[in-house]
Amino acid sequence: MATINIWQQFKALLPESIRVIATIAANNGNGTSQATLRDGSVITVKGESISAGQMAFIQDGEIKGTAPSLAQYEVEV
Repeated sequence: MATINIWQQFKALLPESIRVIATIAANNGNGTSQATLRDGSVITVKGESISAGQMAFIQDGEIKGTAPSLAQYEVEV
């Protein structure tokens, strides 16, 4: 049965989890890798498909693929 609640329809369009871009610092050899986020924090993620030094998409604590190395700009408003 389709819902007529507009809010529920809108929420259905949004992804359930977030995707972040991180630099892979090291592959641990046990199916996990160390990833450095843009704010400098280091997390452990599942997967070793990306080599150290490359950018990766991380979703739900798992490497999803290679991210492009693009310039990053910071703008103060």
